[in-house]
Amino acid sequence: MKILVPTDGSKNALRAVKYAAKLAGELKSESTITLISVHDDTALRHAERFVGKKAVDEYLRDLSEKDLAEARKALDKAGARHDMVIRTGHVAGEIAAMAEQGKFDLVVIGSKGRSAFKDLLVGSVAQRVSEMSKVPVVLVK
Repeated sequence: MKILVPTDGSKNALRAVKYAAKLAGELKSESTITLISVHDDTALRHAERFVGKKAVDEYLRDLSEKDLAEARKALDKAGARHDMVIRTGHVAGEIAAMAEQGKFDLVVIGSKGRSAFKDLLVGSVAQRVSEMSKVPVVLVK
C-alpha cells in the first residue's frame, strides 16, 4: 500500500504520521509512506524580485526540511519505509495532485495544522484535501 502523509510540522501532523506508520506495520503487504511538505509561495513571489528565486526556493526548502524532521524521526523509529517530497504552490491542490499522480492508495492527514485561525475563515487544508482528492483520505485527530 502506498500512503501519502502531508506534514506541516504540527502535533496533529505528527499524529497522522504515527497513525500511518502503525497502519503500514499492521498491513501484511509491503507498504511505503511518502511524506509531503507543501508551502504556498504566493506571498513570496514579490520577494523574488529583491532576493532572487534561488534564495526564496532555499528558504522554502529549509522550512520544509524543518517540517519533515520530526516525521522522519518517527518513521525511522517505527521502522517504516518512507521517502519525502517537497513542493510549493496551493497546499491542498498540490497534496491532492500528488496523491493522484503518484497513484497513492491512501492519504493520511492531521485534521488541524498550524493555521487554525486562518482555517476558521477559509476552511482547513485537511477539509480541502478530502474534498479535492480522488484518493481515499483518513483524517487523524
